[in-house]
Amino acid sequence: MMPFPLTLTHVLERCGELHAKTEIVSRLPDGSLNRYTYRDLYQRAKALGAAILKCGIGRGDRIATLMFNHHVHLESFFAIPTSGAVLHPLNWRLHPNDLAYIVNHAADRWLIVDDTLLPLLDAFKADVKLERVVVFSCRGSKAQSGFTDYEAFLETAPTGMGAPTPDELDAATLCYTSGTTGRPKGVAYSHRALVLVAFAMAMADTTAISQRDVLLQIVPMFHANGWGLPYAGAMAGAKLVLAGPGLEAATLLQLLANERVTVTGAVPTTLLALLEALEKDPDRARSCKGVRIVCGGAAVPPELIRKLDSYGFHVIQCWGMTETGPMATSSFVKREFEGVGVERALGLRATQGLTLPFVERRLRTPDGLAPWDGRVPGEIEVRGPWVAASYFNDPGAAGSWTGDGWLRTGDVATIDEDGYMRLTDRIKDLIKSGGEWISSIDLESTLMTHPAVAEAAVVSVPHPKWQERPLAIIVRKNGVAVTADELTAHLAPHFVRWALPDGYVFVDSIPHTSVGKADKKKLRVDYKDWQP
Repeated sequence: MMPFPLTLTHVLERCGELHAKTEIVSRLPDGSLNRYTYRDLYQRAKALGAAILKCGIGRGDRIATLMFNHHVHLESFFAIPTSGAVLHPLNWRLHPNDLAYIVNHAADRWLIVDDTLLPLLDAFKADVKLERVVVFSCRGSKAQSGFTDYEAFLETAPTGMGAPTPDELDAATLCYTSGTTGRPKGVAYSHRALVLVAFAMAMADTTAISQRDVLLQIVPMFHANGWGLPYAGAMAGAKLVLAGPGLEAATLLQLLANERVTVTGAVPTTLLALLEALEKDPDRARSCKGVRIVCGGAAVPPELIRKLDSYGFHVIQCWGMTETGPMATSSFVKREFEGVGVERALGLRATQGLTLPFVERRLRTPDGLAPWDGRVPGEIEVRGPWVAASYFNDPGAAGSWTGDGWLRTGDVATIDEDGYMRLTDRIKDLIKSGGEWISSIDLESTLMTHPAVAEAAVVSVPHPKWQERPLAIIVRKNGVAVTADELTAHLAPHFVRWALPDGYVFVDSIPHTSVGKADKKKLRVDYKDWQP
């Protein structure tokens, strides 16, 4: 067989040749819509790559982006890796101190930034050394002094300049973890890894993205390359809708309806917001029926899947992390379980599912590997062609891998005899009370089935006798009352008595991390002195 390289260069060329007329729609930071085609993407990405090379950016050099989801960011997603450089999307939800650390750790040479995010750049630019800042203005204004205007920069691209051919093992993109348990860590994805995970994501039992689909990109493109959806969608030639900033439920429902979206991806907090909007105005679901929603980032409560099903959506739960490319599993109902009934099927869909092809997993306990019996939990360890083998420029983090080369994920799960994986918790979020482990995820999922609960988070609080006890933080639905006793009665049939929360705190909102998860680290600090 030919030693044909698996690179993003081929994906970009395919877009320009075979899907030139397919539309790409962007909601810009000012709320306006930009419409163009894959032909435009191809031509502008080529121009950006040539302009970059003309200025001396070399193989492996890092170029950061600080941008929302829109067509210019997509141009960078292709132009930078295909020019031999490394794309580094920055998380605009992070604190400026963290952004400065990440830019310096990555040794980024350039930055491409939205004009609407310049105030954020101003907060940390004195602490970093960037050779050039290129500014995209959605408002049509020219870049301020000292910066380079994006559109003017494209015009400097030389014609007929050939781009280098990246090796498939070259780094194409660099993404950093959100740093919830320490400093953010970088994961450098190779061209080969990105192409392989795009193939796996397009499979029928994963996201089934095809040229006939309309893909709405809600997940920020800094989050593990937007979960790889931009590359998978472009490889398939799907119409792309890039949601931009301000992801309110009403805006998303409007995009879903107006652009006739068929597939999207979101974290559970976004699904909760969509559900709340649909419950207030059920008629909005009529033009969204059949939309497949890939959901990850945290375990999805079964009741949330059930309620979205009732509005015609289909939730596909996946699991992964920055270090796994990011998608490693997908949950679907195997053929042998067809006809087993709605509740059994829902139970399978509410798991984190089965591994994608070429990804392998196992569960580690203090006593060795856990059996696949659906009962014994263990830390998930994974390996595969798009799983990181090390962190970027961080040899001190080698302890995140086992001696035989498996990634230690920090997630705890069970796996049943059919291969379905069910998360029980993050290691750091498990509650150890009197020597017994309590799963915060199980408590949260059950609390979410109560009709008065909009969102729930369960964390440990110190206890003088039992070491730790669970505390539930509850957001009630608007205008709906519920008491602590009622919630305990709701949980009691499903848990042993010692696993029930010692108390409930009712709040207007729960803090979230930069990637949309409940910020349990902050909650543990906020409630460390809580007393019943």
